[in-house]
Amino acid sequence: MSAAVAPPVVIVGTGLAGYNLAREFRKLDGDTPLLLISADDGRFYSKPMLSTGFGKHKDADGLSMAEPGAMAEQLKAEIYTHTRITGIDPVHKRLWIGEEALAYRDLVLAWGAEPIRVPVAGDAQDAILSINDLEDYARFRAAAAGKKRVLLLGAGLIGCEFANDLSLGGYQVELVAPCEQVMPGLLHPAAAAAVQAGLESLGARFHLGPVLASLERAGTGLQGRLSDGTPIACDLVLSAVGLRPRTELAAAAGLAVNRGVVVDRELRSSHAHIYALGDCAEVDGLNLQYVMPLMACARALAQTLAGKPTAVRYGPMPVTVKTPVCPLVVSPPPRGLQGEWTVEGSGSDIKALCHDAAGSLLGYALTGTAVQEKLALNKQLPALLA
Repeated sequence: MSAAVAPPVVIVGTGLAGYNLAREFRKLDGDTPLLLISADDGRFYSKPMLSTGFGKHKDADGLSMAEPGAMAEQLKAEIYTHTRITGIDPVHKRLWIGEEALAYRDLVLAWGAEPIRVPVAGDAQDAILSINDLEDYARFRAAAAGKKRVLLLGAGLIGCEFANDLSLGGYQVELVAPCEQVMPGLLHPAAAAAVQAGLESLGARFHLGPVLASLERAGTGLQGRLSDGTPIACDLVLSAVGLRPRTELAAAAGLAVNRGVVVDRELRSSHAHIYALGDCAEVDGLNLQYVMPLMACARALAQTLAGKPTAVRYGPMPVTVKTPVCPLVVSPPPRGLQGEWTVEGSGSDIKALCHDAAGSLLGYALTGTAVQEKLALNKQLPALLA
């Protein structure tokens, strides 16, 4: 009589969060069955590179680092591709793929976030594309072939990165966003002005304040109209207005959700044996959609899954923004801490520092040559989760 096969650790998602957790776990445990479930083709790639592909003349295959078969072999894991789970049963420790039930020892939600869709009038809303994974990038590159004019929705971090990348790729970019500056809420106005000026030097044009009200098909192109009445003719529309953590399946299973799937410092959800990390997770009140916190979570959760419960710690988490026309590193002050900003420099070289009343550094925004000071400043920053 053969022994029963132990249920696997199941990771839902094969982005940086899922694959890096699997790697860290395998360093500690080489035997426990491991299953990764991917809604896409399961290729390994670095998501931040999606906003560098046009400038580097790389298609989706050029950004891919490994096929799912190679990843499965490397991780001693099974990988299901183009597979969506349809439900979670925390009481019986199983999940559903259509009508099929699958038992798990521990379940990790690493399914990321999805693009926010903006309502637009007109007959061409389906022509608004977004880039959130490698398959999206392939679709956008195919649509962009032979085109020149891109209307870009959103002037946040990702919008500015795409504006830089598409401009380097030879496209005429017009950005539309309902804000007074680029990267509002993230950047000091002086640093924002430096980044905007850099992008404008590449030919990008900004429409800050209005939103895209309508989009119509016009011959072989598109005709947009902004809420202030400005018409914009374009060939492509790329939406980069932000991402919303995927929480619907977690909520339907009874897990606590807020801005993301609510987890504690050990990445545990409100139900036993279910964890979350990456863009979909709200860790001790923080939903940080960047690589550094993701990697810290992967290392800590791997320890927990291997039998050594480990709380994640976030040290300083500066963000390097990929706008090479105006290099930018930013570390916003931690939540709940107030300070005064001082600004040095001019033009593209801005050093904006935030200090508390005692003179301790809380955060910074560095552009141009000032980014060279980041390592020294990082040593003075407070931890986000000590």
